[in-house]
Amino acid sequence: MQDLAGPALLMLGLVALGGYLLGSIPFGVVLTRATGVGDVRQIGSGNIGATNVLRTGRKDLAIATLVLDAAKGAVALLLARHLIGTELAGAIAGGAAFLGHLFPVWLGFKGGKGVATFFGLILAACWPLGLLAAATWLLLAFALRYSSLAALVAAAATPLYALLPLPALGLPAEPAILILTVFTAVLIYVRHHENIGRLLKGVEPRIGAKKA
Repeated sequence: MQDLAGPALLMLGLVALGGYLLGSIPFGVVLTRATGVGDVRQIGSGNIGATNVLRTGRKDLAIATLVLDAAKGAVALLLARHLIGTELAGAIAGGAAFLGHLFPVWLGFKGGKGVATFFGLILAACWPLGLLAAATWLLLAFALRYSSLAALVAAAATPLYALLPLPALGLPAEPAILILTVFTAVLIYVRHHENIGRLLKGVEPRIGAKKA
């Protein structure tokens, strides 16, 4: 058993490193620079995600950023799951990719807020769980017009959805997936601390609201 523990830990370490490096790719920065738009970090909120890329006026770049940010978490999880053959490996790779997006080494550990990567990751981990999370975001976003609040509620609800007794839908989720949902939810709250402050003060911008 001890002879097997070393290689197994090494493999999981490599999976985590690969996932982190994949998640660290700042597609918002890469796309805006490559197309001559400029550095998205110098525009609007300074965030590297699709919402801020949209402030450049390039909807195509915003959509591409959204898809690529969602895909990198999903790809990391699915690739590790396929190569190693366990949910644990997939969850480690996916969680590391999510961490990489939030704290990318290439940008001095100042990354995005992780919402797109979160949804892509959860959909890949357990698609019914991802659909429930996405439905929660959509319902609250349309009802209350606060994107950040919708994301916060969806992230907090996802671990609860993972516990639902619905075997036909693959729920309750595997323990590794449940831990992944908790891990990502906590980090989303950490990265949204400024939004939480504005929500409490009643000054958080609503979806579609024009700036004065």
